[in-house]
Amino acid sequence: MENTQEWYIVKRSAGNCEVVSNDQIEKDNPEIIEQWGPYSSQEEAIARRVGLIRSGKCQPV
Repeated sequence: MENTQEWYIVKRSAGNCEVVSNDQIEKDNPEIIEQWGPYSSQEEAIARRVGLIRSGKCQPV
């Protein structure tokens, strides 16, 4: 069986970013401002989130 889990980074209206799986992503949620992904692993998404925080696009939690 193939692993089809994908990971996304979503920016909430408060300015912080979360790593969520494709199971948890909420379509048409007005609280989500921006979305990055999909990424093949949670580790890759976390590393990208750190980069977004460092570049000022996201606030740390």
